[in-house]
Amino acid sequence: MNTRKFTILHSNDMHGDFFAEVAEGGGKLIGGLALLSGYINNVRQEEENVLYVISGDMVQGNVIDSEYKGISTVEIMNYLAPDVVALGNHEFDYGLPHLLFLEKMARFPIVNANLYIKKYNQRLMKPYIILNKATFDILFTGIITEKVMDSIAQDPLISSFVSIEEASHEVGKICNAYKDSDIDLTILLTHIGLDSDIELAKLLNPEWGVDMIIGGHSHSILTQPLLVNGVLIAQCGTGTDQVGRFDIVVDDDTNSIVEYKWQIVPIDDAIAEPDEDLTEYINSYKKLVDQKYNTIICKLAEKLTHPVREAETALGNLYADAFAENGECDVMLLGSGSIRVKELGPLVSLSDFLSSFPYNEHIRRFYIKGSQLKRIFSHIMRPENRTGEGECFQVNTGIKAVYNDRTKNLEALHAKGKPVDDDKDYSVCLQAYHFDNAQANLNISKDELLASGESRVVTTSAHDVLDEYLRNNQNAIRRIEGRLIYKK
Repeated sequence: MNTRKFTILHSNDMHGDFFAEVAEGGGKLIGGLALLSGYINNVRQEEENVLYVISGDMVQGNVIDSEYKGISTVEIMNYLAPDVVALGNHEFDYGLPHLLFLEKMARFPIVNANLYIKKYNQRLMKPYIILNKATFDILFTGIITEKVMDSIAQDPLISSFVSIEEASHEVGKICNAYKDSDIDLTILLTHIGLDSDIELAKLLNPEWGVDMIIGGHSHSILTQPLLVNGVLIAQCGTGTDQVGRFDIVVDDDTNSIVEYKWQIVPIDDAIAEPDEDLTEYINSYKKLVDQKYNTIICKLAEKLTHPVREAETALGNLYADAFAENGECDVMLLGSGSIRVKELGPLVSLSDFLSSFPYNEHIRRFYIKGSQLKRIFSHIMRPENRTGEGECFQVNTGIKAVYNDRTKNLEALHAKGKPVDDDKDYSVCLQAYHFDNAQANLNISKDELLASGESRVVTTSAHDVLDEYLRNNQNAIRRIEGRLIYKK
């Protein structure tokens, strides 16, 4: 038996989590790229065959990233030197042309198998890479979430194979064409969420020889890898507070993993010293950004939190109310994922605000019937949408929606404190992204939203609305008040 040991470190959904924080209760530092880099450097020195991979969403979530449109993040990632990176949905946030620019900046390979340029039937990115480590060949390819396809649906040049079935066929195509007897290990870097990873693994033909799926998007924390259809599946939450670690033994004769150990390693100052060179490099960006954004715009009455996307939150209530007031609408449906922090305040700087809400979209107002509004709430509140992979929403004051999880039924819906009437018209405000993807996210078509003929853009800048609202509502406070109720 000809075997080799490999150590595979993996991150996903880092979202510009550049800086270490003091652990709750004080004491040790946790997370941040300098500590993560210190740990990766240690492992690279201690172990012979080390690979570090990232399963999408390096960008977005930090004002430094937003200010430089991901350029700062890619330059910092060049310092970390991952061996392979897969695309996540947020890599598209600054537009497709800018993504292609970032890809040229990267000194690491970015792989994706299922995005295509329609006219030429050519893949948009490098579909795979084979890395040789200790005479063993390791094949990597990448698969993206359907959410990305939503975000670039308006681009006529791009098409994709986005269903799980189609994605599995693309994996098969790569394996059939490039996986020969010399390929010892095959790894999929996915950004489709844990549930979809499981579904994908079930569809993979064992003859293709896929050994491992390292995923992202659903921010899942596992205690052990899943084993589905002979494929190991792992993911390690979000941010830089932890990193996944596989220690595996691969058999060259059978091209298979014969032994493995996996763990989520907490990144703190007990496990590694900060990489001082990287700290200095990140701080060079921070200094410039602080000069521009480190001004106080308001003080909230208390810290407002947004711990989860799938439920009503205090910070979500504040932002939804601000947009509803500006849009003069009955219902504001604010994407929960637009809020990128778990807490804000009491003191709020411009940098804090932009980090909390990086998406500067326009917002439109529509008029729909009460029956259509009920259909929307039935769709967004259903249990299947609240698994970490769906599109959930925050709503404004005056809304009370009651959903019964047991019967899977919307039991009640109030707007402006009154029951919604099926035949009455209601004004609804949406972010541009949710209008563009209304059918998938809200179970209502664009044509239905535009049918009244009274649609209009109420603001071209979500940032302007929130900035002015915060500045003019000092000591604002919001609590959880039962806008969204789920009955068990």
